[in-house]
Amino acid sequence: MRVDALSGTRLLYNLRFRAILYQVLAVGSIVVLGLYLFSNVSQKLAEQNIATGFAYLSREAGFVISQTLIDYKPTDTYGRAILAGIVNTIWVSAWSVVIATILGLIVGIARLSRNPLLAFLAFLYVEALRNVPLLLYLFLWYALIVTGLPAVREAWEVLPHVFLSNSGLTVPSLLWTSAHTIILVALVLGGALAVALRRRATAERIRTGGERTIWPLIALVLLTPPILAILIMQPDFTISVPEKGRFRLTGGAQLTPEFTALLVGLALSASAGIAEIVRSGILSVRKGQWEAARALGLRDGSTMRLVVLPQALRVIIPPLTSSYLSLFKNSSLAIAIGYPDLVMVSNTTMNQTGQAIEGIAIFMLVYLGLSITISIFMNWYNSRVALKER
Repeated sequence: MRVDALSGTRLLYNLRFRAILYQVLAVGSIVVLGLYLFSNVSQKLAEQNIATGFAYLSREAGFVISQTLIDYKPTDTYGRAILAGIVNTIWVSAWSVVIATILGLIVGIARLSRNPLLAFLAFLYVEALRNVPLLLYLFLWYALIVTGLPAVREAWEVLPHVFLSNSGLTVPSLLWTSAHTIILVALVLGGALAVALRRRATAERIRTGGERTIWPLIALVLLTPPILAILIMQPDFTISVPEKGRFRLTGGAQLTPEFTALLVGLALSASAGIAEIVRSGILSVRKGQWEAARALGLRDGSTMRLVVLPQALRVIIPPLTSSYLSLFKNSSLAIAIGYPDLVMVSNTTMNQTGQAIEGIAIFMLVYLGLSITISIFMNWYNSRVALKER
């Protein structure tokens, strides 16, 4: 017994054991507290005859969503409606990330330009967008589109069968089917295989010192999957052409004012912060790197692309992750201008079903999942570009 007591005492003084014990106790306490709160809320809701649970997701929604990327009809379920809102949120946020990154990179480099006018204009761009709330800019872009463009019956035909009006930009579009989706997936697969082949060939060339040209092979690897998919699926490439009627435009694909205003607002607002992140990352690279590159005969553009930016990424990536997370979460402001994102669809669902707790829980979990996914991807990319000690 005394030996067992001594062993237990030694175990308590073990730092690793105590660290694990404290974590287990903390997690257990949180789980118990969560179960207690859930039981308490369920009891109160039951006393007031308020329905709970997620069974309502299988019921007919009965409301219209103005724009969706997936097939949706009012006769579909609430679950399908929420899925359409999730897809809309991801779609506008992903495009905003791409545009904001490109603009932020350009403006961040422009702020360090030796041309005083260019540097001053970049400074004004950053300060104007960083110091005004995003919601006000969303109202501004939406008002400019709706009030500054003509009505549908007087739409401008900027190009043949391309119309611009206060209802958005309408362009010819491909009638998309599942066969086109398979071809797109095949193209992405071919691109991934081509990139992997190019990297392997580059490593082999560096190892052996050869100069073998493999671009024809890369092109073959890139094009083979989509060509095979086209031959197998035999899709119908039908183009829907917009036509101008007396009261509305028919056919084609429409870029709505709500989507455009949200896209522009999110992208411009985020690009200002990204520009400052890029500028700080470039300034973190020592001046000697520039001098060494110039001594090797590199121009400033090549020096920035091949020498400075690769080293600046170790400083840029961590705060850039935060900017991307904020952009995705700020997309919830879409409800202010009527874009049917996840929050707007969830609000409509909650108003019809009265199940607010479940609706809030759904879009909280969706935003949490998106944030975790972005963080994992950016942390992986950060580990890839980090400088390794040799």
